[in-house]
Amino acid sequence: MVDQRLLAAAGKIRNLLALTIGLGLAGGLLTIVQAGLIARVVGRVFVQHQELSGVAGWLRLLAGVIFFRSGLAWLGEVAAHRAAARMKTHLQGLLLRHLFALGPAHLGNERTGELLGVLTGGVEALDPYFARYLPQLALAAITPLLILGFVFPVSLVTGLILLVTAPLLPLFMILVGRWAGKPAARQFRILGRMNSHFLDVLQGLATLKLFGRSRDQVEVIRRVSGYFRQTSLAVLRVAFLSALVLELVTTMSIAMVALVLGLALVYGRMAFPQAFFILLLVPEFYLPLRLLGTQFHAGLSGTAAAGRIFAVLDTPLPEQGGEAVPPTGRPPGIRFAGVHYAYDGGDRPALNGVSFELKPGEKVALVGGSGAGKSTVVNLLLRFLEPDRGSVTIDGVPLNLLPAREWRERVALVPQNPYLFAGTVRENIALALEGAGPAEIEEAAALARAHGFITALPGGYDTPVGEGGVRLSGGERQRLALARAFLRKAPLVILDEGTANLDPENEEIVADALARLPGCTVLIVAHSLATAVRADRILVLEQGVLVQAGTHPELLRQDGPYVRLVSAFRGAA
Repeated sequence: MVDQRLLAAAGKIRNLLALTIGLGLAGGLLTIVQAGLIARVVGRVFVQHQELSGVAGWLRLLAGVIFFRSGLAWLGEVAAHRAAARMKTHLQGLLLRHLFALGPAHLGNERTGELLGVLTGGVEALDPYFARYLPQLALAAITPLLILGFVFPVSLVTGLILLVTAPLLPLFMILVGRWAGKPAARQFRILGRMNSHFLDVLQGLATLKLFGRSRDQVEVIRRVSGYFRQTSLAVLRVAFLSALVLELVTTMSIAMVALVLGLALVYGRMAFPQAFFILLLVPEFYLPLRLLGTQFHAGLSGTAAAGRIFAVLDTPLPEQGGEAVPPTGRPPGIRFAGVHYAYDGGDRPALNGVSFELKPGEKVALVGGSGAGKSTVVNLLLRFLEPDRGSVTIDGVPLNLLPAREWRERVALVPQNPYLFAGTVRENIALALEGAGPAEIEEAAALARAHGFITALPGGYDTPVGEGGVRLSGGERQRLALARAFLRKAPLVILDEGTANLDPENEEIVADALARLPGCTVLIVAHSLATAVRADRILVLEQGVLVQAGTHPELLRQDGPYVRLVSAFRGAA
């Protein structure tokens, strides 16, 4: 029930946790004082028959203790929730930084909805773990010992009863924890899958409607929700069983103590104030253990969530590079030398000994059919992947020696399916260059042939584009992505099917803009050959092997894969 990794992470909030536990212990001491005052007042009134005036001072002191104890309890709650909030913020920051460092190549193997569940629901499940379960675990270990120190001098038999019965409660919780661990982990896994499925359904709602399958998904969601409900109830049954046994053991123990104290009073072996004092303390002795039982479910959920959180955090990061200084200002020369790469641990080869060179300022097209390895080349160049064998060098410096972040700052990428954030047109273009002014943004948009349609929008450059650019057409989103690339003014520009969603007229316009783009090396990855023919050279990939290289006229004179690609393209056109 105690995750060692969560305990290690709790070092970040050890001061707040110590304060929470310290306030709880202070409240425990005040509980003992309060019990002593109540026993004294009741003894004087009902045994010694004193008037109210005789106990007025003790009553005022009792009221002060009760008020002060309430204040300590409130401060303890505040400290506990601040500790939990700080811990959640810390873990969410760790997760986000780790996911960003892993990059899109790794995230492509994960389900977005499940990762969102880890970032939100998973981290949120740790709130009661840190705010209640951990502090209560410490108090359950210390407070009973503190009370025993006051019980043993007064009644040895009562102290022995408490000493014998108290270990039964944590022992039972440990046994139940082992039994309930698997259902709790399964509950968290099903929750992640349910989140993923919900997100998939929402994102693919148009497709489901088109094929008339939206009602089928209602049944799927009902079934997945049913699995989650059953698993949750299984975990709650264990938690309720734990609470039942704790209450049963506590009640029986208190009854035994009451019997012992009653006999001591009958036979005159103990004074009433002492017996009443112990009887008031006995429920307080078991209270921390009972409260720990009520937080049993929080402990289970927190431990299950920690497993998935640390599974993400334990994923090895790609190499971030050394201390070599990336080239600045001038277009880089790029060289692939015998590069091999395979996915799925080597079971799915993507590149087999690929070698080519991009000279500084050269515009090179990389063409080939689906699965030829073009996107792998781009991911290697962006350092989202590392070669299994071979090397990639930038101006003679191995790419893995360059700091990944600084290298990417010198690269502008236009992907086939660019992502636009739920902001304005201006904000989405300005994403490429921090501090870009309106004139620079409009100049980049004009170069990408986007200025015309932007000014026609209701709000111009301040028009919201919606999540993912849903309010724009595919071609408009593509031109905004091109505007980003032009605004970045990077020495290396990569178009990964960057004109795929443009009509022939705009594709021709963008090709002209690329041809005039000064001071940069350009890699054009294309299925369509309309932009490739304008490149200085064309590289042809086939099943992960570079099979041809040359200009468009040179390749046409050869009877090879490029001719077949051109024929297929012309046939499709």
